[in-house]
Amino acid sequence: MIPFETAAVFFSASVALALAPGPDNIFVLTQSALHGRIAGLLVTVGLCTGLMVHTAAVSLGVAVVFQTSPLAFNLLKALGAAYLLYLAWQAFRAGASKLPQGQGAGISPSRLYGRGVIMNVTNPKVAIFFLAFLPQFADPARGSLVLQLFALGAVFMVATVLVFGSIAWTAGLLGDWLKRSERVQVIMNRVAGLVFVGLALRLVTTHR
Repeated sequence: MIPFETAAVFFSASVALALAPGPDNIFVLTQSALHGRIAGLLVTVGLCTGLMVHTAAVSLGVAVVFQTSPLAFNLLKALGAAYLLYLAWQAFRAGASKLPQGQGAGISPSRLYGRGVIMNVTNPKVAIFFLAFLPQFADPARGSLVLQLFALGAVFMVATVLVFGSIAWTAGLLGDWLKRSERVQVIMNRVAGLVFVGLALRLVTTHR
């Protein structure tokens, strides 16, 4: 359905986009350093679940609403920023004793996974990006556009898992070393809080 050459180009572009500094990979980096490699991988799975939602939205035409409706765009943007500020508030309140000492201990896998899902789904820029990016690699002459877009979304998710998984693993190793000091634990939480605030501000100032 999709030529190998087209899939290869799309995969390369997806890897490059995943490597570019942005809210999602910074989020994975921070969570991995704070809570361990497994936590970062769970967040990554959550983010990819969010990508499934965006892929379905683009494939079925729902994302057009967010491109044409300022109200829908701003509402989703506000929800995403509010969630990031909530995470920042939690990070600022946390002390050394509240930081996990093992791989993802102290915070449930479902919460880590949920953070990734909400982080991705409430980012309207991802929906707009998918709407502009995926169709460029689809060809009506090669069959169902819906199936092609779903296939491209799956390729994008594979690239995301590879890149973000590597980030989670590397940051987790750094986090294991940093968490030996209680003072550094507190500093890491403060840094995480600042990162969340920064991501929220970036999201709020995003334009279509």
